[in-house]
Amino acid sequence: MEFLAAHYTTIVPLVVLAIIVGILLYNSIVNVPGTDMAILERRWFGRKMPQGRVVAMEDEVGIQARTLGPGLHFLIPFLYTAQKHPFVEIKDGEVGMVESIDGIPIPPGRIFAQVVEGHNAFQDGELFLKNGGQKGPQIQILPPGKYRINPFQFQVTTASAVFIDKGRVGVVTAMDGDNIPAGRLLGQSVKGHSNFENGQGFLEKGGQKGPQIDILQPGTYRINTNLFRVEIHEATVVPASKIGLVTALDGAALPESEYIAKAVAGHDDYQDAQKFLVAGGQRGPQLDVLRPGTYYVNPLMFKVEPDDVAVVERGQVAVVISNVGEEPTEEMKRRLTASQTGEVADADEARERYVVPKGYRGIQEEVAGPGRYYLNKRAFIPYIIDTTNITIDWDNSAETRFDPLKVISKDGFPIDVSVKVVVRVRPDQAPYMVAKVGSIENLILHVIHPMIDSSFRNQASSTSAMNFLQNRQEEQTRAEDRARLSLEKYHVECVSVLICQINLPQELMETQTKRIIAEQQKEMFAMQQEAEAARISTEKTRATADQQGELVKAEIGVKVADQQKQRTIVLAQGDAEGVRLRGEGEAKKIEAIGQATAEAYRKQNAALGQQAITAIEVIKKIAEGNIRVTPDILVSGEKGGLLDVLIAQMVKKGTPTMTVAEPPAKVVTEQAVS
Repeated sequence: MEFLAAHYTTIVPLVVLAIIVGILLYNSIVNVPGTDMAILERRWFGRKMPQGRVVAMEDEVGIQARTLGPGLHFLIPFLYTAQKHPFVEIKDGEVGMVESIDGIPIPPGRIFAQVVEGHNAFQDGELFLKNGGQKGPQIQILPPGKYRINPFQFQVTTASAVFIDKGRVGVVTAMDGDNIPAGRLLGQSVKGHSNFENGQGFLEKGGQKGPQIDILQPGTYRINTNLFRVEIHEATVVPASKIGLVTALDGAALPESEYIAKAVAGHDDYQDAQKFLVAGGQRGPQLDVLRPGTYYVNPLMFKVEPDDVAVVERGQVAVVISNVGEEPTEEMKRRLTASQTGEVADADEARERYVVPKGYRGIQEEVAGPGRYYLNKRAFIPYIIDTTNITIDWDNSAETRFDPLKVISKDGFPIDVSVKVVVRVRPDQAPYMVAKVGSIENLILHVIHPMIDSSFRNQASSTSAMNFLQNRQEEQTRAEDRARLSLEKYHVECVSVLICQINLPQELMETQTKRIIAEQQKEMFAMQQEAEAARISTEKTRATADQQGELVKAEIGVKVADQQKQRTIVLAQGDAEGVRLRGEGEAKKIEAIGQATAEAYRKQNAALGQQAITAIEVIKKIAEGNIRVTPDILVSGEKGGLLDVLIAQMVKKGTPTMTVAEPPAKVVTEQAVS
């Protein structure tokens, strides 16, 4: 204490000096940690900042553009103050986008500041300003890392890097650049922008503001998303058994006479849109198609629509109508028509019927056989034609298209006719059939159906309903002949026309049934009558045969009598002349009587008939007592006779066949002999 009191005047000034020195040292030394930076502010002794400026240069009063990095820094005491701030960190998978708070104004019409060199990624704010850095959004971006950037001069925001996965594309829209020329949809492609990562290069090479023709394929890109807006789209995928029909949304205008754009080469299946335009590609439906696969196509430039692959099955051909190619000449039309018809046609007829070779617009004369075709159905319209038999039915089945034909007969009866028509189109005639009627559907609806309906109406009106039914085969042949002649005009072959069923009105069928039954009954009665007549004839023949023995005996008796007569004559010749004359007279007398008797018997037989003669002989037998009078069987009726009764009795009891009495000639002869 005594020491302090003795040296008070000396110690106090030293202490004060030490305190002052400490304060000065504290305010002049800045220790910046390794992860921070120091922002300086100059308070005194400097120039005033120009109007509109935000940060000051080194000799200006205000917040300084420059910063202090990690470490010990000595400053003039009380002239500067320091504030510590952390570094700006850009992580992996991110980009830093910078907006300058200070700088010269951006030129009118531009949105982003021009790139300046030497500022070390915005870490040297003074050089940024000295080199003409512009205030506003900066084109240059910051890749991943840590940066000593003055937050009072630059505002840094982070965004994810643009990542485009496999099977996708990035469609880019530029927020700055030149204007797109009138009539064009997309900004032209420029070189040197490195997939839009070099925004300054994009602008310097004449990049245009708006949707871009170039796209980003799968990958990771550090793009200034303030300058380029990127939209992720699915890549164009054409599945198996499909094709991609392409429509260009930009390009040269199509001629008025064309519907399909001409094909151009070198655009790599529409994946290089710029080459498509350079080669003269036209906007509108394209001729070339995309086959199954994945394509990185700009959807703002090309619209791709899936369509089915053209499949031609066995038993079919495809008739192709081309909407592209050269226009056929009038001479070609005449020649083609003549080859089709065998006659020279005038120009008007040729225009309606021409079929053209490959490379010309119209119906192609060469058909496509069975197979799969990647066919652009906008440019080439295929009509699938069955070359096998096609059957068209008119009946009551639910599966058929047409109802039975309803026609009116000549006698006014309605008739339902079920018909089946079988037709065929030969492959070589298919183009001409299409030229004539358009398709199989049109052929059936507008040709075959009206033709068959009219044909059967005409046939039915010319005959009665029953004749139409009874002459079914003839009517079918007539209809087939008519159909064949008519379909030849349409280059279609008629295989057959079949009448499956004919339905007449019920009352007509009942009348016809009754008439047929009556005719059959009449025929049956006639046959029965013929049978009865045949039976009578048979019985007569049998009776004659039964009496044949008696007739033979009578004939033999006549011959015996004649022999006896000759014998008597011979014997009498030996007698005296008188006796001879007497004997001869008696013989002649007996002969005359015999001849008269025989002649009377023959006349009686001729007048009365064999049956009557037989009846007389029967009566004789009854008189002799050989036959009973009382009948065992009674037969009555108009046709019943005595002979029938006798025959029936004999058949029943097995009575031997009766013999006919010997002719009178025998008796006469015996008397003569005696």
